[in-house]
Amino acid sequence: MTIRVLVVDDHAVVREGLRVLLGTLDLTVVGVAEDGQAAVREAQLTRPDVVLMDIAMPGMGGVEATRAIHAACPDARVLMLTMFDDDATVLLAMRAGARGYVLKGADQDEIAAAIRSVAAGQLVFGPGIAARVLELFPAALPPREPDAFPELTAREREILEGLASGLRTAAIAAALHLSPKTVSNHLTSIFAKLEVTDRTEAMIRAREHGFGT
Repeated sequence: MTIRVLVVDDHAVVREGLRVLLGTLDLTVVGVAEDGQAAVREAQLTRPDVVLMDIAMPGMGGVEATRAIHAACPDARVLMLTMFDDDATVLLAMRAGARGYVLKGADQDEIAAAIRSVAAGQLVFGPGIAARVLELFPAALPPREPDAFPELTAREREILEGLASGLRTAAIAAALHLSPKTVSNHLTSIFAKLEVTDRTEAMIRAREHGFGT
């Protein structure tokens, strides 16, 4: 099914550029908005699958608009597309209900993939942001639970430990003397057993149980 997207940005050139770009990627732009208030109104009128949201806008900003859309249109998933990558802004966006956070320097394939992933219910963070998300956890993390995730094999627990530490697939493979493909296969199994949709959710669950500390 076609993914319906609402584009929100205070710059007309950016809005038009995104509208044209998404149209070439088989994504349907159902509306555009120049600020947060207009975004909330358009979301209620058009009921998009994904709201591509800027943060810094005059009047109601992107974080406040995300909170309002999350309350008024719970089926609409907000993906932040912004230049801001500071910890406070990332945390505020997540708390407001954003399902993804991608920087404006991302290429078109990354933006399209993020929109599709968010529409499918996944959490999405651009390169570098996922590791920052882990850093936002409180300093007093829970102690390691030795009996956590008994459904995982010993090897899967080792891989989950690396994932929780913020390592990419290649780094986990090198540390455990495995091929990246083998690690990817184990990750697929881990996601299924933990009933999560992606590596970010798996990292968060693992960190909650003391992995990666």
